[in-house]
Amino acid sequence: MLLLFETPGGFALFKVKNESKLANVEDLGKEFETPDSARKMVKLKAFDKFDNTSEALEAVAKLLEGTPSKGLRKFLKANCEGETLAVADSKLGNVIKEKLKIDCVHNNGVMELLRGVRSQFTELISGLGDQDLAPMSLGLSHSLARYKLKFSSDKVDTMIIQAIGLLDDLDKELNTYAMRVREWYGWHFPELAKIISDNILYAKSVKLMGNRINAAKLDFSEILDDDVEANLKENSVISMGTEVSDLDLLHIRELCDQVLSLAEYRAQLYDYLKSRMNTVAPNLTALVGELVGARLISHGGSLLNLSKQPGSTIQILGAEKALFRALKTKHATPKYGLIYHASVVGQAAPKHKGKISRSLAAKAALSIRCDALGDGQDNAYGLENRTKLEVRLRSLEGKDSSRLSGSAKGKPKIEVYDKDKKMGSGGLITPAKTYNTAADSLIGKTPTKSEAEDGEKSSKKKDKKKKKVEEEEPEKEESSKKKKKKKAEAETEVVEVAKKNKKKRKHEEEETTETETPAKKKDKKEKKKKTKA
Repeated sequence: MLLLFETPGGFALFKVKNESKLANVEDLGKEFETPDSARKMVKLKAFDKFDNTSEALEAVAKLLEGTPSKGLRKFLKANCEGETLAVADSKLGNVIKEKLKIDCVHNNGVMELLRGVRSQFTELISGLGDQDLAPMSLGLSHSLARYKLKFSSDKVDTMIIQAIGLLDDLDKELNTYAMRVREWYGWHFPELAKIISDNILYAKSVKLMGNRINAAKLDFSEILDDDVEANLKENSVISMGTEVSDLDLLHIRELCDQVLSLAEYRAQLYDYLKSRMNTVAPNLTALVGELVGARLISHGGSLLNLSKQPGSTIQILGAEKALFRALKTKHATPKYGLIYHASVVGQAAPKHKGKISRSLAAKAALSIRCDALGDGQDNAYGLENRTKLEVRLRSLEGKDSSRLSGSAKGKPKIEVYDKDKKMGSGGLITPAKTYNTAADSLIGKTPTKSEAEDGEKSSKKKDKKKKKVEEEEPEKEESSKKKKKKKAEAETEVVEVAKKNKKKRKHEEEETTETETPAKKKDKKEKKKKTKA
């Protein structure tokens, strides 16, 4: 059995002398406690040295992917005929077995054997010391780290992720500081908050003015418009605010300096982000803008990861919480996420936003792949997709429908189908049929036998129908009479019941009048007289 061992300087093949000891994994480590015992266990058979660092990097990168490099394949073909190869990676062993037809082994014994060889590596290979191995390992590790990061000075999406995150944090801090200035200075000059709505202009005005008494003497023309300045000076004289000390104004002005410095740095950071996005993802920037594109890259992790996402995922990127909530409650899923803030979606009517966002997500997926995997540095593809989306938006809104058909003459004419017309020549297959007026007169014609038989049959059918109608008529009359009788009987019963009820009521009234005392009768008569009077 041969053992494949990779070193910073090249590939080494060791011959395993005693394969029976591989069964006892626990005792295998004792065989490598000393260099002499290690030499009894394994022996160096062949060594393939790397010519330079780039060759070593290529070989190691291939091994990390689970495939052998070109130099390793040549080395194994030359030294492993008819032998079993022990490897540290089972995936690499399968590839070697398929391509080179070499039997490979990977188990716990092999891994323990590799640990032992690594511990006595400098003793097993003559001429290689620790002082030579350390710089080789350091150089290879640095090269491998750069390869994994795929470092490029032009395309660094990590800077974009950090910049957009910092930009969002600055917006929050600016808003917090500006609100603090408004609340703090509002005790002294509360009317100023309604006069100046912009936070930056408010901070500049407070810093310049200080105490509101100074407003009448100062010139705000560089900061404010003429009408706003006049309104400020007028309100500063009649303000209802409280007095403020010089120490308070000092701290308020320092806070205004913080707001203005943050606003200035935010503007610089936005310019930096804009330049980075135009360099790293020009097509995506042309399609959705700098801020939306940077947020998509930040949410995806990197531009390369984002390029692996389909358009349907990019469409709802940023709305994961709403998506999972909709799936859980079995409601409608969201139509857009971060892509909603793109200018193309903002231009669409509310009923068209879903369609435009779906089209924009599909075009954005193609633009991202062009930026991440393509060689071009221009934004021509992104601008082309943007024009297509604008045309799509106009078609949804019903504008420029004649231009969208693709022909300047308008819609093509639709010919009426004619079965008697030939396909190519334009002539008629059969002559056109005309109306035969001679067929209208029936005088002097004698019916044929078939016509006579048809007439007899039709007359018999008519006679049968008449008989049926005559038989059904008396039955209908009898049923209608019965219904009328029932209605009349029901009405008479209702009338009789009403009469009986009336008689009962009269009888009860008479009894009540008889039981009344003469005193009550006199009272009634007196009440009647009073009402008449």
